[in-house]
Amino acid sequence: MPNSSDIDQTLQVAGQVLIRCLIIGVLVLLFWWGALALAGDLAYSVHSRIVLSVSREQFDFVHYTGMLMTKAAISILFLFPYIAIRQVIGKREKANG
Repeated sequence: MPNSSDIDQTLQVAGQVLIRCLIIGVLVLLFWWGALALAGDLAYSVHSRIVLSVSREQFDFVHYTGMLMTKAAISILFLFPYIAIRQVIGKREKANG
């Protein structure tokens, strides 16, 4: 059976991994948004050659919906578990006082 310090260390490592994944996910979203903001016309022209019947509105809808879903996934998979782990760590530290 693992002792208390092993559990504390495991929680700390899990929290560090989750916060790094959160930061990387946010950076990906910022890059995606920046690429569309700065070179949206270029991206649309490249994609419209590949997918012949896509309108600009459909292109924007797909990308902004994708960004919204990515943001939701980042929150569900990384932010919420990180907050929960931090709460557990705080309660364990308070209990060990």
